[in-house]
Amino acid sequence: MSSPSPPPAHRLPPVVNSSMEPHVVPAPDGSALPPERQSALRRVRSLTTGGPLRGTATRPPRPTVQTTTSLPLPPAPTHEGLSPIAASPLSATGEHPIYIATPPLRDSATGSPVRGTTASPPSDAPATYVPPPASSSARWELPDIKDQQGRLRRNSVDAKASQERYFFIDVAETERRILEQEDTNGDFQITILDGGPKTLKLGSAESHGFNKYDLRGTYVLSNLLQELALAKDLGKQFIVLPESKLTENPVHRLSRMIATSFWAGLTRTMDRKGMHIICQDPKNRSHDQSLKIYVPYEDHVAQAYYRNVVETTAWGLQLHVLPPDISPEYVKTLDEHPGILSLALHKTYDPLARAEVWRGVPFVVPGGRFNEMYGWDSYFETLGLLVDDKVELGKHMVDNFCYQIHHYGKILNANRTYYLTRSQPPFLTDMARRVHAYQAPPHAAESNHGPIPTAPVIRDDAWLLRVLLFAIKEYYTVWMAAPRIDIATGLSAYHPTGIGMPPETEATHFLHVLAPYAHKHGVSVEEFQHMYNSRAVREPELDAYFLHDRAVRESGHDTTYRLEHRCASLLTVDLNALLHKYEADIADLVDLVGVTRPDGSKAVPVPTAWWQSSALPNLDEHADIAALCANPVADLSRDVPAHLYTPDHAHTSVPVPLRATDMLHWSSSAVWRHRAARRRATMTRLMWDEGAGEFFDWDMAANARSAYHSVTTLWALWAHVATRAQAEKMVQVALPKYEMLGGLVSGTEASRGAVSLDRPNRQWDYPFGWAPHQIMAWHGLKEYGFDEVAERLAYRWLYTITKAFVDFNGTVPEKFDVVTLNHILKVEYGNVGTDFKYVPREGFGWMNASYQVGLTYLQPGTKRKLGVVSPPDMAFRAASPTKDNNAKRAAPAPGAGMMARPAWEQPAAAPGTAAPMVEAATAAMAAITIQ
Repeated sequence: MSSPSPPPAHRLPPVVNSSMEPHVVPAPDGSALPPERQSALRRVRSLTTGGPLRGTATRPPRPTVQTTTSLPLPPAPTHEGLSPIAASPLSATGEHPIYIATPPLRDSATGSPVRGTTASPPSDAPATYVPPPASSSARWELPDIKDQQGRLRRNSVDAKASQERYFFIDVAETERRILEQEDTNGDFQITILDGGPKTLKLGSAESHGFNKYDLRGTYVLSNLLQELALAKDLGKQFIVLPESKLTENPVHRLSRMIATSFWAGLTRTMDRKGMHIICQDPKNRSHDQSLKIYVPYEDHVAQAYYRNVVETTAWGLQLHVLPPDISPEYVKTLDEHPGILSLALHKTYDPLARAEVWRGVPFVVPGGRFNEMYGWDSYFETLGLLVDDKVELGKHMVDNFCYQIHHYGKILNANRTYYLTRSQPPFLTDMARRVHAYQAPPHAAESNHGPIPTAPVIRDDAWLLRVLLFAIKEYYTVWMAAPRIDIATGLSAYHPTGIGMPPETEATHFLHVLAPYAHKHGVSVEEFQHMYNSRAVREPELDAYFLHDRAVRESGHDTTYRLEHRCASLLTVDLNALLHKYEADIADLVDLVGVTRPDGSKAVPVPTAWWQSSALPNLDEHADIAALCANPVADLSRDVPAHLYTPDHAHTSVPVPLRATDMLHWSSSAVWRHRAARRRATMTRLMWDEGAGEFFDWDMAANARSAYHSVTTLWALWAHVATRAQAEKMVQVALPKYEMLGGLVSGTEASRGAVSLDRPNRQWDYPFGWAPHQIMAWHGLKEYGFDEVAERLAYRWLYTITKAFVDFNGTVPEKFDVVTLNHILKVEYGNVGTDFKYVPREGFGWMNASYQVGLTYLQPGTKRKLGVVSPPDMAFRAASPTKDNNAKRAAPAPGAGMMARPAWEQPAAAPGTAAPMVEAATAAMAAITIQ
């Protein structure tokens, strides 16, 4: 198999040796190499020796060789005189590797050249080291020389300070040294909480490790630890690493890691290759820990495929076929036998098999214990994928959502059996529109993380029409149907249909809730839990509690005091803003990709049964109903595109939205625009508070607005629910309540109330900030022309992420305390994305996306400020939030205002003492009490 060739000569500066005479490299037979090969090698050598360009001043003549010195042998280079600079996939930019000219290897016992090290480098030289045999006694043989003063010195010249420096690194030994010296808390990370000296000496590659240079600071040393771990993954014993990889701008480094590493680490497929990964479920607390996959009743392609997987693997995988009617009672029986739910399959060409084979349609998971495809996470992840030019993966995510709507009746909370009865916030229409409208960004050909291929532009109108019909089905049968619809207002609530306790929660999560009932029945909490789950006892109040608890989880905001004990009774701003966006999007998409009728108008064919299953027959005005009844589809085969009702089972299990037996009617954009206007008017009447300048949830039980101030009020901007006047009022009055040092906070401290041991903090309340709220606010503000405000908020959030990345070994967590910029949180469920060793592999799904999306909101000058981790209030001095919020913020770390050098280049602490920022970080953490 051929490998990449060395870099083309035009990419390297021309150079000759110090004597201005050609440096002849011996060929295998002892003769000189061809001139073009010598030129290439001289160009490569210039990277490490810093030799002058042709025509520049020359150095003194080359001293003569006096003696030789043997050094321990690194792994043998693949080709004579060439060792690749092998950093790691994390450092890879897609370019060819750089090869360094080196002396030949000789066996110290016989003096003869080691076999395989005297051949000249072919054009397809691979970028890997080939270790010598374990019994080899070969050693590097380097000539010692005397300079003009007669002093014995090494035959090497370090690069000048203005040129790139490379380090020659023994991977295992350097890892041992850095952990022993710097990792004082033993978590296999180098962070500001470690008390090491924060300095390490490494030998330069130019001097073959003889000349030592200091690496200083938490950020640089943590980058070194990461590169060592990745080199070890590849089996490297020695690497040559450029200093620029260790001091890389953190914005560029994190963006590059997300694009080239994190997304790949989070991508899953439901097939033979990926099943053993996706079937693992750390949330499964049942006695049955066997691997199970549940396949829809109608998906015969998947049934045949997975049956073959079961029969030809030794995983112990079990295949179960779901019944045609998936009732809440049936789902309850699966709580003790949970498993993964299948997603779409498609045929792709396998170059090894030289044929098309079935593969799972790929998708992205959030990360950590969330090892399945989640509902609203997938939307935000797709936004990040599009920024990183991964449009096909985003399209596949949409296809998997269509599969879920068709076979499971809804876009699931996630594809596990215990999620079958609940959905999550709906984003499908906007998700599909963005994928369909995708265009390669201007920087795609040359981005921060190197050259990347430009993806094809997706302009598949047939695909978008199919997705549109699935979105209409979800709108009718899920969000506008019982039990989620409120007939009195026409608005919707989160209201899943599950029974009993959510089985995926932590074992102790509900102990405080169950304890009084256990005492009432005179049994232990564990015994009562079994009695309740088996329906041996009935407790209506407990049933109501778990109804609201499941609704909180369907909202995605699990958990928060905003929704606790009443979620199923709340018409929330966020859900109804999303449904307004659905109605407006559907209207636009009908005009964009709808079927052209004989009169020239556009419409889409919709099964009448979908509309009838919803509450809309009771809500639509008589004119709308008359128009619907007067527009039946007369001839399916003549009027409707065949791809909407003819499945392609030979190539994909992605379903089609219509059946040949459906009774259809034409749905025009006018009907959907009327529905959007009706919802917007109702939301304004019930939810808008002019004095507070924001929208509030509507409590159906109290028939009044909720008093809880939530940042989801800004979703009204994203969905274009607010008028221009309302938007201005929200920015002036409401926004300062939520804008903190590190971004937007979920809600106000006053709304959350006091916390204590009996009333612990909730992760979707103050002082925590989450990626979805940030992204929705940025987009909404920009839609109304508040570009500078959107940029300021984006900077705050990206600063929080970048600071944690720099200070904590590349950490990208699930959430932040945006008041104190802390991610080490003692709150329910902890903080996913922080528990790793050596190097981050995944980040966290929507946090990765928020970083990539957020960078698109920053001007070049603002990005430069972010690159040196300049605090937000310094970057935007004239745009600080309210005085009250400023008073609550943690004091900046010592030296935070020093702009002369980036934070990671500040002087290290004295040996044996903590890093300069430890005291500040510890004080900030001690200043808050998170129950």
